[in-house]
Order: sequence, then structure tokens, then C-alpha cells
Amino acid sequence: QVQLVESGGGLVQAGGSLRLSCAASGHTFKSSVIAWFRQAPGKEREFVAAISWGGVSQISADSVKGRFTVSRDNAKTMVHLQMNDLKPEDTAVYYCAAAAGWGLRSAALYNAWGQGTQVTVSS
Repeated sequence: QVQLVESGGGLVQAGGSLRLSCAASGHTFKSSVIAWFRQAPGKEREFVAAISWGGVSQISADSVKGRFTVSRDNAKTMVHLQMNDLKPEDTAVYYCAAAAGWGLRSAALYNAWGQGTQVTVSS
């Protein structure tokens, strides 16, 4: 099982940038797909982006394409989400999660979660 801890959230103005980090521990990290999800108040948790085991492949939601980039450093057991051109609708708690399978966009299919980090974008 992999353990995950997010950091890097905060308050930013619209058009600004933030870089979220997900620190992982556990022997299954290198064999895990890592994804970012977000959840705004009163809304369901939604898929943001995911990166494959070796970092070669990434997928992202249409709402963040061209603005958000996910990367991973297996040597440092870290995954990052670079968020540019932030919009007020990006405001949410952001979570990183781990799964064994690739291409999964449903939160129910991820079996390890961090505690989340708040991102607030002001207009």
C-alpha cells in the first residue's frame, strides 16, 4: 500500500499559478498510477489528471487541458501538478490518489488517498 501526502495549496488570483506536490511512501509507489482529483463544496470528487507508472503517459480532464501538467519523480517518490492560468472554478480541495490500473477516471477505483490540500482562486 502506498501512503500519500499533498502540499502546495493556497490562495492565488485568477491567471496565477500553483504547483501541488504529492509525497509518496510505500513499496508499491513505482508500480502505481498516480492521479489528481478535486472536490469543490457541494460537488462530487472529479478527475483532474493522471500519470503512468514510469511517467511516460499522462491524461487530463478537458477542463484543465493546456493549463495543468502532471509529472513524477520516482527517485524522489514525488508527483507534481503544475497549475497555470488558474480560474475561480478551479477552487477546490485537491487530492492525489493511487491505483494499479491505467486510464481510470473514477475515484472509486483508487485505493489510496492523501488528506487533500485547499486551492482557492480569487477573481
